[in-house]
Amino acid sequence: MTTGKINVSVENIFPLIKKFLYSDHEIFLRELISNGTDATLKLKHLTSIGEANVEYGTPIIEVKIDKEAKKIHIIDQGLGMTADEVEKYINQVAFSGAEEFLDKYKDSAKDSGIIGHFGLGFYSAFMVAEKVEIITKSYKDEPAAHWTCDGSPEFSLEPADKTTRGTEIILHVAEDSLEFLEESKISGLLNKYNKFMPIPIKFGTKTETLPKPEDAPEDYVAETVEIDNIINNPNPAWTKQPTELSDEDYKNFYREMYPMQFEEPLFHIHLNVDYPFNLTGILYFPKLGSDMQIQRDKIQLFQNQVYVTDNVEGIVPEFLMMLRGVVDSPDIPLNVSRSGLQADGAVKKISNYITRKVADKLKSLFNENREDFEKKWNDIKIVLEYGMLSEDKFYEKAGAFVLYPTVDDKYFTLEELKENLKEKQTDKNGKLVVLYAGNKEAQHSYIEIAKDKGYEVLLLDSPIISHLIQKIEGDNSDMHFVRVDSDHIDNLIKKEENAISKLSEEEKESLKTVLETIVPKQTYTVQLEALDSDAAPFIITQPEFMRRMKEMSQTGGGGMFGMGNMPEMYNLVVNSNSDLALSILNNTDKLAQESLVKQALDLAKLSQNLLKGEALTAFVKRSFDLIK
Repeated sequence: MTTGKINVSVENIFPLIKKFLYSDHEIFLRELISNGTDATLKLKHLTSIGEANVEYGTPIIEVKIDKEAKKIHIIDQGLGMTADEVEKYINQVAFSGAEEFLDKYKDSAKDSGIIGHFGLGFYSAFMVAEKVEIITKSYKDEPAAHWTCDGSPEFSLEPADKTTRGTEIILHVAEDSLEFLEESKISGLLNKYNKFMPIPIKFGTKTETLPKPEDAPEDYVAETVEIDNIINNPNPAWTKQPTELSDEDYKNFYREMYPMQFEEPLFHIHLNVDYPFNLTGILYFPKLGSDMQIQRDKIQLFQNQVYVTDNVEGIVPEFLMMLRGVVDSPDIPLNVSRSGLQADGAVKKISNYITRKVADKLKSLFNENREDFEKKWNDIKIVLEYGMLSEDKFYEKAGAFVLYPTVDDKYFTLEELKENLKEKQTDKNGKLVVLYAGNKEAQHSYIEIAKDKGYEVLLLDSPIISHLIQKIEGDNSDMHFVRVDSDHIDNLIKKEENAISKLSEEEKESLKTVLETIVPKQTYTVQLEALDSDAAPFIITQPEFMRRMKEMSQTGGGGMFGMGNMPEMYNLVVNSNSDLALSILNNTDKLAQESLVKQALDLAKLSQNLLKGEALTAFVKRSFDLIK
């Protein structure tokens, strides 16, 4: 037996490791299993090229808990190590990694998420163990070795009687980490970090019922057998080629990833690139609707099938964070903070690639089956509209598949919209006016008036639509979007003809004065319009510019400073050619005049869903009184 002192200048390194990594100390299991996986895959490579003259077989990694003895065993059947290799890799290489880590992070140590990068993976064992043993036998024809260290720089190394190839690591769990002796805790960690690792991982056994024989009698009792409990799927869908997978395979993998999600995904995008970086993965579009407050952190980041995090900010473009799925890349630098990660050139390239790939997939889905794409539009639009706002590269490609639905469930691309609307909805200045509603029910009367004129009305109801149409208008100077309730229809799309007024200028001035003494100035601006005599006498509208700026201010990233908190302002459009306008003007009874104006205003408010509470109660009572 030999003993020695690890050559390390930091005195008593283990308390430092434990302190710095404590917030994430559960990763010891991931790191140790990753080491065992690497050792197994290296052996596979050596046997395949003829450098290791041994039978590779069907190796597994086993995790065992000995609660009474307070030990965790992690056993692999990989390369193993000779005593010289233990001396080199455990006492020198890993420790130099430990020193590098401590030197870099002794002040902050906040970015220690992936410590394997420093060669420190093995020493993460000391976050939970007071003593660690390694019993290992190399695939080479050399004696097994037994290394022991109790968390000080001293170690012992002696021959061992292990006869099978591979490495067993034994953790003597410290008193402050006894939770890791619970089966449920280890099972949870294996499921979190190692669910898709490429070597089968055994954790205990499970009972399996054998199939009933065809000729079994009625009183046949099913036989059971104890089998290894393999906790992982070593060949998950994203590691395969798209040509190897059916739609059902993709759906099954989604269920495996999200067992509590009962709705099927709408479609998937398989990522697969090996130049200029390595990246594989599958992204799924779930049903999203119009809600921006969708739970994020549903995309999982892996590195060579080892789970890293569900915080993929910077790697996956922000607008796709509402999707679900997996991204796996060995090229993502994980030893730095997220801000550093976003600035990394490779990460930006990966993010751009994902954006491009998603756009290309959406275009092909649209082209292959437009009818199906239209059916799914309302469930995916929020992601795509957000993408158009936040990613210029996505915006450039979006014209080929982003849709603009009408209130009658017709769907247009932007170019189709221009083509179909230009004949009827071009105003006298040559500008195409695109009418839209934000709520089909609330704006029903305005929609009907527009449709009576032969106009198309879009249904644009996303919370960010004001931002998006602002951007589209900026890129299309000959287009203008206006919500259908923002003015009287003849003012929204101004043609050459002007309606003839039944009232003289003097009469109009008198009527306006009467109205302005009764209608609340702080909320309504009165405007008289000479409309068709059968048009509504009172119409409440909300100016497009003011409302849009207010909405943009409320949803962030636009609008005018402070406008989100401004009180609502409306226009009261009074049809000066209506019989009601004449009645108000010619009524000499001030009380009767006021009653007419208030009743008409309340009716207009009712049509805009603005009459609520006490005002609505008073209106209903007053209306009943009128029909007594």
